[in-house]
Amino acid sequence: MPDAPPVLLHCFAHAGAGVSAFHGWPARLGPGALPVAHLLPGRDRRRREPRVTTQQALLADLLDGFRAPSGPFVLYGHSLGAMVAYTLARALHEAGLRTPGLLVVGACPPPDGPSELADACRRSPEGLVDLLESLGVVPEGARPGGLWHRAVLPVLRDDLTLADSLRRAARRPVAGSPFAVPLLAVAGDADPLAPPEVMAGWERFSAGPVVRRTVAGDHFFLRGPALPALLGRACRVVGRAVGAPPAGTAAPASPVTAFAQA
Repeated sequence: MPDAPPVLLHCFAHAGAGVSAFHGWPARLGPGALPVAHLLPGRDRRRREPRVTTQQALLADLLDGFRAPSGPFVLYGHSLGAMVAYTLARALHEAGLRTPGLLVVGACPPPDGPSELADACRRSPEGLVDLLESLGVVPEGARPGGLWHRAVLPVLRDDLTLADSLRRAARRPVAGSPFAVPLLAVAGDADPLAPPEVMAGWERFSAGPVVRRTVAGDHFFLRGPALPALLGRACRVVGRAVGAPPAGTAAPASPVTAFAQA
């Protein structure tokens, strides 16, 4: 279907980030996929809005924008964003609304296991900075009381508090029918926080088909070319498998199976 509209790829970034990581993605995804980056409150153009730190506040901010999608769509979340994407997909399912043709989670341990980053929301300021320094997040030359510590560190802490809240909520039983959204779990081969064997645990969080992929990179592999290329391919598979069913009809849970076989 050469005239079919592109599959929308809704993207959610890691803790402390805005949407800049997705700026180069339109060209990297290839044809048939269009990225839509979602900026959470409390940063960039939304910096005057209160940051969200709970599941309820997050869904109040996001859910209305997904009540009437125009066609098939995919959700991708990276690290904290993976928990945002999973929370949104599950909320759509529990509300009886159209769910994504594919849910993709990257660089995030499954909700029922330990998460060094999310657990760090309870660390002292010094302990949190030590962890972030080990990940290369703290800019060289940043000093206590400086701009990074005053402007960025509070956002990071609140985002990790949100991640902790979403992880705890995700362990609760799903309301209604089983959550069977097709799921793709992506790991970086050099990610110390969510290596491939840890990402395998996401198989427990969808009753539908689950596929795993590993790409080159550390915890921030979304900055490289491999992830958008993979997601562009996934969107094209979703577009072929799901098409654009009439409004009010559910998308079939088969794209990830097709992706695994492609």
